[in-house]
Amino acid sequence: MRKAIVAVVGRPNVGKSTLFNTIAGKQISIVQDTPGVTRDRIYAEASWLNYHFTLVDTGGIEPVSDDILLKQMRSQAELAIETADVIIFVTDVRSGVVDADYEVANMLRKSKKPVVLCVNKVDSVKKFGNDIYEFYSLALGEPFAVSSANHMGIGDLLEEVVKHFPKEGEASEEDNRLKIALIGKPNVGKSSLTNKLLGENRVIVSDIAGTTRDAIDTEIIHNGVPYVFIDTAGLRRKGRVTEEIERYSVIRTVSAVDRADICIVLLDATEGITDGDTRIAGIAHESGKGVILAVNKWDLVEKDDKTMQEFTKKLREKFSYMDYAEILFISAETGQRTQKIFEMVDRIHENQVLRIKTGVLNEIMAKATAMKQPPSDKGKRLKLFYITQASVSPPTFVIFVNDRELMHFSYTRYIENQIRENFGFRGTPIRFIIRERGEEK
Repeated sequence: MRKAIVAVVGRPNVGKSTLFNTIAGKQISIVQDTPGVTRDRIYAEASWLNYHFTLVDTGGIEPVSDDILLKQMRSQAELAIETADVIIFVTDVRSGVVDADYEVANMLRKSKKPVVLCVNKVDSVKKFGNDIYEFYSLALGEPFAVSSANHMGIGDLLEEVVKHFPKEGEASEEDNRLKIALIGKPNVGKSSLTNKLLGENRVIVSDIAGTTRDAIDTEIIHNGVPYVFIDTAGLRRKGRVTEEIERYSVIRTVSAVDRADICIVLLDATEGITDGDTRIAGIAHESGKGVILAVNKWDLVEKDDKTMQEFTKKLREKFSYMDYAEILFISAETGQRTQKIFEMVDRIHENQVLRIKTGVLNEIMAKATAMKQPPSDKGKRLKLFYITQASVSPPTFVIFVNDRELMHFSYTRYIENQIRENFGFRGTPIRFIIRERGEEK
């Protein structure tokens, strides 16, 4: 069953980001920053007690007038409503209930989604205790008094949040079809690619019960094998897609990536590679999914015999943190190379579930340490005792060492490269767990 999504919404300066960071920093295990991935992150893989979920911060809007405020708040609230399983609505006890709070509260109430009302900045119950009752006027149920800055009331808030998570019994039957998420910025051609693949394979689109509301699931049968393509197309609006909508489309991407086995990151060849592209690709990488970097609209680029080679070099530079990713140049409009997607997806999936015998792994590690001596610090040298594969999708290896602190990132990367030289693992990330000998699992 997919992880629940919890969106944090509210007007500017009520403490949304502080609440997000407080939860992530204290009660929640957050994915570590990966070199090369933008730090402008608004989501975290999280856990509270025995519940695992994705926390999303919809902060960052700085309006210049009340009208723009309401317009932009409406945009982010709509995204949260569409995607989240539970919404934390953050308000400010010091400013009380304002018109903008009523505006969002009305939208949230109509959505029929579970909403947990958080009254933030209650640093002193004695001082602000009576002010909390004003927030009942939002008609969203009991207001939870919280001080994000002082870490007060967080536990009670999260206990209420997890009550609204989908129950295990609500999970759909096991689905063994390979799931491919089409992710990328708005207007890069995600829906066009789905339609092209559909048209060429001549199958009927079928709605799949139990899927999230933020993405369109389409079954496509190729050579008798069913695949599910998850199209994360953004809100279809008249006029220009605002920067805020593009940023908050990350919410959809997180949800789709969570359910996918492999992610196709679509890039616009006519625009080049942007920070938005690396941000979205980083979500797939950190989630341990297989990745294809698909450069769309390749038919619109003026080319010579070096164009593809030069673009590939730029891709490897910009996405240096995921050099395992496969690269494909396509045109969703003309169908150029789109059929290669199925072949590439199948190959990546084989690599995702590949298991290597422990004996073979230890032979590779022994040769690697002989060729390049492990690092040392203050006279103590790293010793690698044993390596074994713990799981697949993504392939995950456990290395037992004498001192975990001595296992630098660079040497872990060196061991990874040795394994890849022998077994490839193209298209899929590899994870390593470093343990000291004798350590409990």
